[in-house]
Amino acid sequence: MKRIFLISTIVKLLFLTTTSVANTGNIPEGGNGPVVISMTNETFKQLVFNYEKSKTWKFEGNVPVIIDFNASWCPPCRQLSPIIEEIAKEYSGKIVVYKVDTDKEQKLAQSMGITSLPTLLFIPVKGQPQASVGFVPKETLVKAIKDVLLVK
Repeated sequence: MKRIFLISTIVKLLFLTTTSVANTGNIPEGGNGPVVISMTNETFKQLVFNYEKSKTWKFEGNVPVIIDFNASWCPPCRQLSPIIEEIAKEYSGKIVVYKVDTDKEQKLAQSMGITSLPTLLFIPVKGQPQASVGFVPKETLVKAIKDVLLVK
């Protein structure tokens, strides 16, 4: 009986976590805390901006977002990756952090005009997104979170 209850509880939690990402933009909790969420072209169109339906920017989320456009072969991307993970943990519940593998998601990268890696896209709830190209130190990311995403 305990095993059935435990499995049922786990299934409910997985459903709620998946639903919360789709509906609210909250970061799901992994085994070791918040995670950076992998994003595809389809999830981008659902959760951030459907560029196929609209030519005018309209953010679909309700929580500020950082999107890290990267590739596994890119040394500055690999250098930035642990900093992005730290940011995701430190700002859990305040922002959502996504990663886009540009080798796998070429259509999305092209649609967003990504020509250099890494590129970070900072998307406030209201207003226009802003991009940062190349490696940036953590202090710069924190400043952008405060100044662009308006998160304290």
